[in-house]
Amino acid sequence: MLYHITEWLQTAGYRFPGSALFQFITSRVLIAILLSLFISLVSGKRFIQFLQRKQIGESVRDLGLAGEQQKKGTPTMGGLIIIAAILIPTILLADLTKVYVRLMIFCTIWLGAIGFLDDYFKIRAKRIAQQKGIPYKKGDDDGLAGKFKIFGQVMLGIVVGATLYFNQNVKIWREYVGTNKEFIANADSASGQFKTAFINGRKRVFVEAKSFVTTIPFVKNHEFNYSRLLPASWRDYTWVLYILVTVFIITAVSNGANITDGIDGLATGTSAVICATFGIFAYASGSLLIADYLNIMYIPNLGELSIFIGSLVGACIGFLWYNSFPAQVFMGDTGSLTLGGVIASLAFIIHKELLIPLICGVFLVENLSVVLQVSYFKYTKKKYGEGRRIFLMSPLHHHYQKMGYHEAKIVTRFWIITILCALISIVTLKIR
Repeated sequence: MLYHITEWLQTAGYRFPGSALFQFITSRVLIAILLSLFISLVSGKRFIQFLQRKQIGESVRDLGLAGEQQKKGTPTMGGLIIIAAILIPTILLADLTKVYVRLMIFCTIWLGAIGFLDDYFKIRAKRIAQQKGIPYKKGDDDGLAGKFKIFGQVMLGIVVGATLYFNQNVKIWREYVGTNKEFIANADSASGQFKTAFINGRKRVFVEAKSFVTTIPFVKNHEFNYSRLLPASWRDYTWVLYILVTVFIITAVSNGANITDGIDGLATGTSAVICATFGIFAYASGSLLIADYLNIMYIPNLGELSIFIGSLVGACIGFLWYNSFPAQVFMGDTGSLTLGGVIASLAFIIHKELLIPLICGVFLVENLSVVLQVSYFKYTKKKYGEGRRIFLMSPLHHHYQKMGYHEAKIVTRFWIITILCALISIVTLKIR
């Protein structure tokens, strides 16, 4: 909004001190980070006090974990702080005409609404039990029904996949490798179908491409086209495969972040590192010179997306002020579902979705620990008549709690692992 206002004023001939800041992406990204930090830090304290007055606290199941009863009554639904700290700087500072910015705003609001309903129904179930004078025991069926959460995630995946595949403003640029020297010499950079650039003193022509490719780590060509997975006669339906992959990954990562949000600061800090990593990828892919140097695909219009990513990182760090051990507020499903879905959507926009198992390694391991635990328990119960477990408790962070590790140590080590995964992911840009 401020970006559009200052742009309109400058077009009309009005200038004021500091207006030039809004014309540079780098300055707007820095302002977005600072503003999101400020919003989450300032609004966080007041919002926590509001939740305490309304008695919107977390109910804790007795899992036999150290310190769990001290968390009882801690305010939840703190994800609203994160959402506000993301949306306000983005709306104020980003170019809202860009498709990527609009798509990420939609993802944030959509998943935030699903998570909010889930948290609201849990709180309502607790209050109904109190009104009836019966003991309340937190259960998996208190919130929004699982099928409705999955439906919401699937619908988001369809919207994201269809937008990225069919929207005319979503493009990548490939270097023209033909031998027509006359075409290269006479190429006009103003054309909408190709653009020119002088790199190291040599004229290079980049042709607009709509074919959907993604990045494969540690592979020399570094790119993979989804159509190669289909027979030649079916390649007109590549969009179906692409949307199915989008739905699966968004649902998996969103639920993975939700499962990871089990101890103070774990999901928040992990998400901040992951989002910062995607910010680096977005910057590299959105710069023609850097993309050419790294020999990666050039994706135009990614610059404005960095403002959203900066707001997201700032919101997570600011929320961590209140969410670190001992937590003063929990993000709830309002925050965890949103963070996971937004991270997955960012990966598709930057064409790095196949790097998710590496970048989001903590989310993946947490998800797998639950799947393995449940599957093995059912298998052994059917075979031996008694269920057996692989872990002391799942998700994995609870296993380490059962082993006697303090949750602050578990969180710190998971952060370190996430940073290592992020560094390895960045290294894949050059190691092939």
